[in-house]
Amino acid sequence: MDLLPGTLELLVLRALRWEPTHGAGVAEWIRLVTNNAFPVEEGTLYPALHRMERNGWIESDWGRSERNRRARYYQVTSLGRQRLNGLAGEWERYIEAVARALRHGNPRALWAQGLSGGPDSATGTNRNRND
Repeated sequence: MDLLPGTLELLVLRALRWEPTHGAGVAEWIRLVTNNAFPVEEGTLYPALHRMERNGWIESDWGRSERNRRARYYQVTSLGRQRLNGLAGEWERYIEAVARALRHGNPRALWAQGLSGGPDSATGTNRNRND
């Protein structure tokens, strides 16, 4: 499954919400919590991490991994927490809008309820319903 624009940033910020984590740990968290729906490759993850660091959403320090290897650990900044909240809110609104669209049946029922001007409203024409 492909990631929608902005989704990787949301997932990375969420992965880093609790504690500083190295890039491989971020990728593993995303893989685990999405049931392998989004296996994030290094060529995608590290440019995103660097971009997010330039934006001030995360910061990094060098440390030692669980295998005693030198690794860069990333953590969310206060600006990143604000961005996470904003992205999460946008995502919830997106999900709700798509879910509403999937629940609805015939669009004529919406037009009958007056929720939209019907198919002619986009063209700006005013047809009499008795036509």
